[in-house]
Amino acid sequence: MAFKNWEIELTEENLKEEIARAKAAGEKADATQPRAESVHYDKSDDLIVIRLRNGAIFSFPPRLAQGLKNASPEQLADIWMPPSGSSVHWESLDVDFSIPELVAGIFGTKSWMAELGRKGGQATSSTKSAAARKNGKKGGRPRKNNTLASKKV
Repeated sequence: MAFKNWEIELTEENLKEEIARAKAAGEKADATQPRAESVHYDKSDDLIVIRLRNGAIFSFPPRLAQGLKNASPEQLADIWMPPSGSSVHWESLDVDFSIPELVAGIFGTKSWMAELGRKGGQATSSTKSAAARKNGKKGGRPRKNNTLASKKV
């Protein structure tokens, strides 16, 4: 029973059921999702380093994460993790991330991630320039075939 309505009487029995459900959900998450064993900021490499309970190590540069880009090394080093290992928190920056989302490459809100993607697409490199020249010699990007789209109408 979810307590969506404050008018529901909270009895000892209801509370015990909800606690049991919450414990079961927590155990399932611990068994199926990545959990951190430790976390720290490596100033020399400018990386947030997360050691996972399964032995893997995950790290990322703070500039990729929403709310950490302009943080000082002292602020980045002031990182906290709950005993569950499910998240990391920077109190002075008011920034939180779940470990499963970080491991999945989610470093902020949808709009933050979209902005990261736009910046990445604008980046230039010798490899990207060489690929563009090679495609240009082939006649450039292929044109869309609009005849198929008009037949589906």
